[in-house]
Amino acid sequence: MERWESSGQIPGNFSLLNLNELGSRVKPMNNAITKVGCCGFGVARPKYFQTFPLVEIQQTFYQPPKPDTVKRWREEAPADFEFTLKAWQLITHESSSPTYRRLKMRLSERQRNQVGSFRWTDPVRQAWEMMLEITRLLDADKVVFQCPASFKPTDENMDRMREFFTHIQFSNITCIWEPRGKWQNDEIAALCRELNLIHCVDPFKNECVTAGLRYYRLHGTTGYRHEYSDKELLELTQRCAKDAPTYFLFNNVSMWQDAIRFKELI
Repeated sequence: MERWESSGQIPGNFSLLNLNELGSRVKPMNNAITKVGCCGFGVARPKYFQTFPLVEIQQTFYQPPKPDTVKRWREEAPADFEFTLKAWQLITHESSSPTYRRLKMRLSERQRNQVGSFRWTDPVRQAWEMMLEITRLLDADKVVFQCPASFKPTDENMDRMREFFTHIQFSNITCIWEPRGKWQNDEIAALCRELNLIHCVDPFKNECVTAGLRYYRLHGTTGYRHEYSDKELLELTQRCAKDAPTYFLFNNVSMWQDAIRFKELI
């Protein structure tokens, strides 16, 4: 990650109106790793690989790509490029979720009742094995488990999480959990401590309650079509951890442009 220093050069796409604010608010980067990227490529892969050091693969959520496709991505990317994965929806989402419209494989009625909400069933176990195979092919070690808002902090759901993450803890994968809906921070913190999870948040909407790696997914403060303002990106620079890696993954309609602007700023 290149560091921006006060050299008289204006970071691209930032207006002169912000120069005084830049001087007073942007601090030199610390020694901790900071990576910026997007949730999905958004542009041709060669161009993406030349621009960012990190991408979160989204296809793995809807329908995992074929092994040959994954191998090609790894071969095309620079040796130090990092892939993270979004966990397959069969693990996190009930089959009634509209996201299943993009699932290419057919599920039987029995299977449809066995998937989602971290149930440790044969279909979910097989879905996790598929995720492990893709991490191996991409030399990746981080998987994001994004839950729908309908996954609430009930005793049943928390017990399912305990069973699932207990079964997969041998895999040496950093498990990153993005809860949505009406979860309280103390509930999230307790489960993360118990199950060795990293808490993933949109930093404009919540605070990370776990130590170590910060994994931020930026969904747009007003929704997917939101374009981040200069002021918002300036505020975001303050979220870089001083003693741990910080990942910023943009996931809005202008994610490519916003991620570039943010990378130039830090």
